[in-house]
Amino acid sequence: MSDDRLKTEILNADVDGIARAASLLRGGALVSFPTETVYGLGANATDNHAVARIFEAKNRPQFNPLIVHLPSLEAVEDYAVLEGAALDLAQAFWPGPLTLVLPLKPNSGLSKLVSAGLESVAIRVPAHPLAQELLKEAGVPVAAPSANPSGRISPSTAGHVINGLSGKIEAVLDGGPCDVGVESTIVGIDPTPVLLRPGGLPIEALEAALGGPIATRQESATITAPGQLSSHYAPNAMMRPNAETTIAGERLLGFGHVEADLNLSPSGDLVEAAANLFQMLHQLDEEADTPIAVSPIPDHGMGRAINDRLRRAAAPRG
Repeated sequence: MSDDRLKTEILNADVDGIARAASLLRGGALVSFPTETVYGLGANATDNHAVARIFEAKNRPQFNPLIVHLPSLEAVEDYAVLEGAALDLAQAFWPGPLTLVLPLKPNSGLSKLVSAGLESVAIRVPAHPLAQELLKEAGVPVAAPSANPSGRISPSTAGHVINGLSGKIEAVLDGGPCDVGVESTIVGIDPTPVLLRPGGLPIEALEAALGGPIATRQESATITAPGQLSSHYAPNAMMRPNAETTIAGERLLGFGHVEADLNLSPSGDLVEAAANLFQMLHQLDEEADTPIAVSPIPDHGMGRAINDRLRRAAAPRG
């Protein structure tokens, strides 16, 4: 049956909904579920066909790796090598909005599509209680990029998932809005920790745990982890970040004490702004196709993740 003819179930966040979602995942279906960051589009990471369907549903390039979600640090050891600085970070921040790119264990059983054929794999242990319950109930590693068409605005509610993927996936487990609202921070070990993508865990927290600055990966044509495409998270309308003023025809997504069509955080709270970012971009995108200007966002704490997403959303689209 073609994915275009699927009836997408909306499952409640209760025992029956979790059991249904877990059963679907074990059977090779695609199920969206909430994490503390954004909604993920889950598939059994050991099932080649199921993982391939993620790329099909999202229209995602297959050179772009996926994040494997697991319920515990102990479960990670079945699939990847976790030692040294990576283990220190895992113990400090898992469960939570941190993804680690780790050496893949031989005979891990994971689909090669998950790692895009690389010898490493991106892994996260989410903190969201519903994600935890689902992963434990499913009993399989779950590959889960954000549950949106590739390159579009990431989903922070079940409604966003339905708007983008209804008819292409089997189910959405509705756990309400996501608390953090931007994707996980990604760190690789090469051989010391390297920031590959800023996200829901502030860089300052990483540096405090490491006892010093963390290196930042320079942009290149090589994709080594999820979320590194130059154009990503984009609304349909064109977008202009760091806008001190608007020009004729633009709508303003504000921050701080400014008059705006929508305001990420009138009080200038970066955590509130991150939680509101994708929701408000979705709202502006649905209301009109006129350009969006975005107020300057301080580039520290959660502001670094927000600015990363805005830069990619505003990048030229191929």
